[in-house]
Parts: sequence; structure tokens; C-alpha cells
Amino acid sequence: MYHAQEHFAHLYQNATRQFAFRGESQEEWQAWHKAFYPRLMEALGLERMAAQMGGFIPHSESIDSEDMGDWTRERWQLWVEPTVPLPFILLRPKTATESALPLVLTPHGHSRNTELYAGNYENEEEYREMAEGERDVAVQAVREGYLAIAPTARGFGKTRTEDDQKQNVTSSCRTELLHDLLVGRTPIGVRCWDISRLIDWAFANLNVDQKRIAITGNSGGGTVSLFAAAVDERIGIAIPSCYFCTFAGSIGSIHHCDCNYIPGMLELGEMYDVAGLIAPRPFRAIAGKEDSIFPIEHVRLAFEKLLKIYRAAVGEERAEQLCQLFVGEGGHRYYKDGAWGYVRKWFRESKIDG
Repeated sequence: MYHAQEHFAHLYQNATRQFAFRGESQEEWQAWHKAFYPRLMEALGLERMAAQMGGFIPHSESIDSEDMGDWTRERWQLWVEPTVPLPFILLRPKTATESALPLVLTPHGHSRNTELYAGNYENEEEYREMAEGERDVAVQAVREGYLAIAPTARGFGKTRTEDDQKQNVTSSCRTELLHDLLVGRTPIGVRCWDISRLIDWAFANLNVDQKRIAITGNSGGGTVSLFAAAVDERIGIAIPSCYFCTFAGSIGSIHHCDCNYIPGMLELGEMYDVAGLIAPRPFRAIAGKEDSIFPIEHVRLAFEKLLKIYRAAVGEERAEQLCQLFVGEGGHRYYKDGAWGYVRKWFRESKIDG
């Protein structure tokens, strides 16, 4: 009798994982990083995207602005491709200083309301979801005194297909995946591209401390947080929430949205190998003890593997400081207690080092 999960597990166990990290020294880590990074860029489709864009220069448009008391909420759109005006919200603290401010990017997860992270809820049910799951992530960031950008993930909100918008489905992720595959892209790669273009925009238009950039988001936002930090070294701190795990123990064995899949990923490496590209920058994974789609036993396994990579990159003592895991007591949600103390610590160190 055919058992699908048994077959898939066999496939994963026998995947090549060409760039599984097996070294112990900093020199071995450096050589591994140099070899793996361009192959990941290729797998995500980011090299093709750069070629497809040619000489395209993104441009932006301001939509509106709201006074929220001690901060403002500004709606913008940025043409990240000639045919893609990507909505995003800029949260700007009313800080009476001429000093450059840190920037936090807060990509969202699978939600119909793409403005929830920016504190905009449409009804009481959404408010409860936001409050109970601590999902107003960009608001948390601006209240820390940081600039915050809450982008719409490609395939959500106004970047859904016209039919999906009419039917008010959550996302167009499957459609995004299929069309991306036809031209050598992936949804994760496209969303990383968008994050990088937003950083470009912020550097050109805001008074940003370019040495203090962080990214954090939950679920699908955790996906983008991990991969964007792996491919864009301008991101100084990565805090993916309720995503960091193993591909085999979560994405490959539990039902997930189509946007999670990268052709040939396990032939290259596991999720902890991707996260290893973030070293030596600070990385903290946030997990839910009762998260049913990113099981905690696989999270802990992935973390131990990642910690070994950090030990090779920076030494044992420094690795314990730079690479951490925070486990919340509940399920699949954001845990702000795992984020902002860690961000403050490393932003403070970056300022001193700078």
C-alpha cells in the first residue's frame, strides 16, 4: 500500500543538501557562505529578477497620512516593478531629534487585512485578533522610537488578482507561484525583492541609521524575515516569528500555503542552513510552544543546528549572544516579549560600534 507521508519523508531523507553546513571553523564557514549564497539567490529567482528588471528605477507615491498622537501613519505605494505598485505603510515617530533613526521592516502573514500590523483594524473581531496575538508589530516598533515600514506582501491586498479581490479571498499566493515558476521566480524571492526595494527607498527618502535595520514578522512574515535577511546583508537583525523550523518537519509534512515552496530547496540545504547565511548578524527565532504547524520539537532541532553554524562563524561565547530562541507559551502568533528587548540590545551595540 502506498503511504504518501512515508514516501515524502523518504525523499527528504535522501535529498542531497549540497550546502548542508558541516564545518567547524570560521574559514570553513566563510567558504561555505561564499558558495551557498549565490545558489540560494538563483533558487529564489532573484538573479533572474534583477536581469528582468533591466535598468528599471522604482518610484513612489504618497497616498495619505494620519496623525496617531505620538506617531504618524502614512500610506504609500512603491513601484517595485514597472507593473507593480506595492502598497506599504510608513509609521514615523514624532521624535524631536535630527539624529538618524533605526528602521524596522514588519512583513505580515496570511491575513486579508494587510494593515493589521500598522494598527488598522476593520471590526471588533480583527481588533481581538490583533490584540490577543500581539499582531500590531509595526505599532510596537514605532512606539519603541523606530521608523517602521509595514509592506503589503505580494499576492495580498491590492496585489491580489482582480477575481480574488472580488471574491475577497485571503491571497493570490497559488496564482503568484504558478506565474512565477513560468519565468524562473518564486513568491519568497519576489517578496525578498520587495523588501530590498523598500530599504533602497527608505535610505533615499528617510533619515535612517543605515547600521540599525531590523526585520520581524509572524508566520508568512517570518518567512520573509528569514529569507530577506539571508539575501540582503543591510538587514542587521532578523527576528522571524512562528516560522523557523525545518522544511522536512513543517513545510514538507504539514499543509501550508503554496507560497512556501522553492524548487529544489532541500537539494541545497535545510532551513537552518538558510538562516546560517545571516551569521554573524543577530538572529532570534520566536516560536510558539503549542504551534501546530511549526512543531516545537523541529524548531528546537533546527535551532541546535543553526547554533553550530554560528559557533563556527563567531566562536562559542559570541554565538550564544547572537543566535537565540524565544519560546512563547501559546500557539501560532506573535510574541512581542521575544522581540523588542533583543532589538534594543543590538541597536544599542550597533550605535556604540558605529
